[in-house]
Parts: sequence; C-alpha cells; structure tokens
Amino acid sequence: MTAEVRQSQRVCEARWLGLVEYSEGLKLQEQAVERLRDCKASEQLLLLEHPNVFTLGRGADGSNILANEEELESRSIDVYETGRGGDVTYHGPGQLVGYPIINLRPDRCDVHRYVRDIEEVLILTIAEYGVKGERIKGLTGVWVGGAKIAAIGVRIARWITSHGFALNVSTDLSYFQMIVPCGIGDRGVTSLSVLSRTDLNLGDVARVAAAKFGDVFGRSMQVIEAPLHVT
Repeated sequence: MTAEVRQSQRVCEARWLGLVEYSEGLKLQEQAVERLRDCKASEQLLLLEHPNVFTLGRGADGSNILANEEELESRSIDVYETGRGGDVTYHGPGQLVGYPIINLRPDRCDVHRYVRDIEEVLILTIAEYGVKGERIKGLTGVWVGGAKIAAIGVRIARWITSHGFALNVSTDLSYFQMIVPCGIGDRGVTSLSVLSRTDLNLGDVARVAAAKFGDVFGRSMQVIEAPLHVT
C-alpha cells in the first residue's frame, strides 16, 4: 500500500478500554455516535470486555433467557434490552466486544454488506491464531465446526453504526447454558482459547482485530492508549 493510498483513507481510532460496565459502554457509544454525526470526532472502534450480562436485541424473545431471577441474582448477571438487532446474547470477561462507530456513507450504505464485512474481520482475526472460521447460510456470526465463536448485533442510524460484535476468546462458556444464544437452540458455542489450546491475552487479540478492521473497511487505524470516559 502506497503512502498516497494511506493518506486518502479515513482515520479510525481504535481504543482498548478493558473491563467496562455495560451501561457505561452504551453511553460511550451514544456519545461517540453524536460526536461523529456532528463532525466533532473521528470514527471509533471501541474494544472492551463487559462484566457478566445478558442483552436482548430488538424484538428478542425474553423466554430465551432460561435462568430465573434468583439464578441471575446469585450469579450477578444483569439483563439489558438494547437497540441492536438480534436476539439474546451473553457478554462477560474474556470475551472481546467491539463497537464500531463509523459512517457508512457514501460508498458502503448496505446493511447486508456491513454485517458480512464484520464477519470477515472476525474470520481474519481468528485465522491469526490458526483457527478457520466460516459463515453458515441464513445465520449471522462466525462459526467453527458448527459452533458459534462470534456473535454480531448492529444498529445503524442515518448510516452511522453502533453496537457490533462479541468474539469468545477466553470466555466462560458455561454462561451460555443459561440462554438460547441468539435464539438458536440446536448449535453450540466455542472460544478461541479452546480451539487454539492457548491462553490468550484479550488486549493482544483486540490489537489484531483492530488491524483486520482497518484492512476490511479501508481505514487507517490509529491506536489510542488514553482511556475514554463518559462525559
């Protein structure tokens, strides 16, 4: 890639934020979307992990949370309804969550293409660890041997994106037994650590994902080390 091509690319700031409460993650997204819409900030790729939480997408079936209130409380699991697409999913420590806040205008105004591109980012990311991911026709996300390794649920408003993806890296997969993941009851879940048989550092995987995001979306990724706070 030439210097001229790099200079013509949009800059996207990649931030590894570590462990972030889900409610704070929502606010960080909302503020990033507002700043991007008002041309007050660059595009962002927020990379983080959440404490244990189940989230419900628009129109999700609440019965897909199998645990009762007592079980949720005993394991300190919060439940949130969100504005993303998709059904119920789990977020927790050891899972890489990515929230791209980018403007799809003028040349990427295609929801289907956007989701497929996110899948491509994740397929390329896990390939760096010797794991071959695949798509399954009619289903969203990334799969390995029929088990889901990454979920995707996005929101696009006026072609600015939010929410995003969740890649199981060293996730405690037992939490998925308390839900019907993404409303799909006949397939299992897996993680990058299980498949690679390696203890992985989430921050390192986040850096790989940021680089692959830049490759797929044609962005010049600028890694920002400074923390990001709700204002």
